[in-house]
Amino acid sequence: MKFLLSIITFAFTCILTAQTDAEMALTTVNKNDIEGHIYFLADDVLNGRATGSPELKIAASYLANTMRGYGIKPNPATKSYYQTFNLLQTTPPNMLKVAINGDNYPHTIAVEANETELSGETVYLGFGTEDDYKGKNVKGKLIIVNGGTPESSDARAVYGAHKVKQQLAIKNGAIGMIEMTLLEEDWWSRISHLMGENVKIPDATDAEGSKNDFIHLWVNTTAEKLSAFNTSKLSYSIETDGKKEKTLVTQNVVGVLEGTDPKLKNEYIMYSAHYDHVGIGTPDAKGDSIYNGARDNAIGTTAVLSMAKNLGKYPTKRSAVFIFFTGEEKGLLGSQYYVANPLFPLKQIVYGFNTDGGGYNNTKLATVIGLNRTTAKKHIVAGAAAFGLEAIDDPAPEQGLFDRSDNVSFAKVGIPAPTYSTGFDVFDDEINKYYHQAGDEADSLDYDYLLKFYQGYVLSGRMIANDPETPFWVKGDKYEAAANILYGKVLEAPIKN
Repeated sequence: MKFLLSIITFAFTCILTAQTDAEMALTTVNKNDIEGHIYFLADDVLNGRATGSPELKIAASYLANTMRGYGIKPNPATKSYYQTFNLLQTTPPNMLKVAINGDNYPHTIAVEANETELSGETVYLGFGTEDDYKGKNVKGKLIIVNGGTPESSDARAVYGAHKVKQQLAIKNGAIGMIEMTLLEEDWWSRISHLMGENVKIPDATDAEGSKNDFIHLWVNTTAEKLSAFNTSKLSYSIETDGKKEKTLVTQNVVGVLEGTDPKLKNEYIMYSAHYDHVGIGTPDAKGDSIYNGARDNAIGTTAVLSMAKNLGKYPTKRSAVFIFFTGEEKGLLGSQYYVANPLFPLKQIVYGFNTDGGGYNNTKLATVIGLNRTTAKKHIVAGAAAFGLEAIDDPAPEQGLFDRSDNVSFAKVGIPAPTYSTGFDVFDDEINKYYHQAGDEADSLDYDYLLKFYQGYVLSGRMIANDPETPFWVKGDKYEAAANILYGKVLEAPIKN
């Protein structure tokens, strides 16, 4: 009897080992699981999964216990799936009144504002560049500048330039700054939602920073009104009860699985996605105010769960770490915290396979931001192709997408880390229709396409994890030098006296 059982066990093992990685991907990835994960994560009951919210903690519990069911282990040091930490949240003033030359401006956002009442003469400084300050004495004054840059005044430019403008204003002695934006109503609504509250990882300077009386506002206006500022003598008045601060408790969700190869199991492939979204915001035309985040990023979160299920059943040679990041929508906070506080040495993570995205407009593609930047390209291309998809690199480099998801937190320290996204070949209305909008609902997705997308992701991850050759940056990449230091490929240059 024992002999018969041994024969059966041996035969079963042979069948398993004879399966290809593609067959293993097919075995574990199915539409029912995909829909189940996405419909739960994008349900109204989670109120848009805002960072630090009780609903995000519910999502975290769902992720942790799903991994538990797949056989993925918690952090062995703490016996927990949660990496918990505090954030500092600032919320908008309840009252903010702005007038310029006696005209009231109701469309305002407080970037920085303590409780105050201010009025007086102000100085207009164009776009607030260094050249605009030349010959101008702004010490002790509030200044007015154009939002954005001389090259662009769109929402991205306004957001991207505002910190530098603030630093220049403070450096030149200004007590405050009003940036005049020219945004369409839709984009003003989006940026208002984004800036409605600020969340950051607290540091030692926060106590000092909270006493800073510099006031920084965005005010939306028209080109006609703004053009008058060039010639008019300007006065202003501001009254506000200031922004409020409180501590939020949030968590990354982390699971690990040991690899099967005695040597390669010391190297980890990281499968990651952020699971937060933007919460509740301005109602749309239907009155829906819950920003469900099916595309951004229930899709990515489900990719990692699909990988966890597959590896729980069919482990790879390399070990795996599964990380669901909090606070991505607030500035990549969860991934930044993890890199600063890793659960095991970062040099053991040899590849980061991140998943994120704002949507798709081409269901024949898998768009991989950074595809051409690592030596794992061949596996990603082959994995997608096996299920009828073409993997392409970033079709919109002007959007700076590589630096806008959690992958970049790891790339900066040298870990090769692209972002695997649903298929798009241009940033168009189909993307913007759902990106950070209330309409990004689970029932608006193409699940036949997503089935192929996840099968390709899982197969690609398996091939990377089983390749005897460790993946790396393509020679000459921006982050190659950091990788050489992280992985000990070269000695760090000595510090000169």
